[in-house]
Amino acid sequence: MLQLNATFLNKPVLSLRTGGVIAQVYEPIINPDNLKIEGFYCTDRFNGKTLVLLYQDIRETNPKGYVVNDHDVLTDSSDLIRLKEIINIHYRLIGKPVITVSKDRIGKINDFAIEIETFYIQKLYVTQPLLKSFSGGNLSIDRNQVQEVTDTKIIINDLLKRSLASANPVVA
Repeated sequence: MLQLNATFLNKPVLSLRTGGVIAQVYEPIINPDNLKIEGFYCTDRFNGKTLVLLYQDIRETNPKGYVVNDHDVLTDSSDLIRLKEIINIHYRLIGKPVITVSKDRIGKINDFAIEIETFYIQKLYVTQPLLKSFSGGNLSIDRNQVQEVTDTKIIINDLLKRSLASANPVVA
């Protein structure tokens, strides 16, 4: 099932052992190589430190928050050797420009949808510039349309263009 990015943020992390809130999630850690949410930055309820909640430590995601076994699953980012490079990149998807392979500017990413079982980003929602939005509105880009993800932009396959000039005339 897909859920929008906003539904994953500003949620509490709940401990099964204590039955209470142990942290508050505020930002995803995105791997730009495969568009996967590797984890979330969260604020520890007890000491206010920024810690990381890895996606594999989440037992359940529900409307009340993230359910984990215990406070021990929250880790300091410096202890995550495997994710050090991804954490140092601090990749953010919102606001990235989207262009096609043929260099057409499509717009900027304003939201994305995550598959809650795998934590892969499945859909990118793009706001088009004012002039284009009159004719096409906002776009939904599926992950299989993405060709390349860079620090500065997202490159996608060329979009199909509807044009009256290219349409075959109807002969009566």
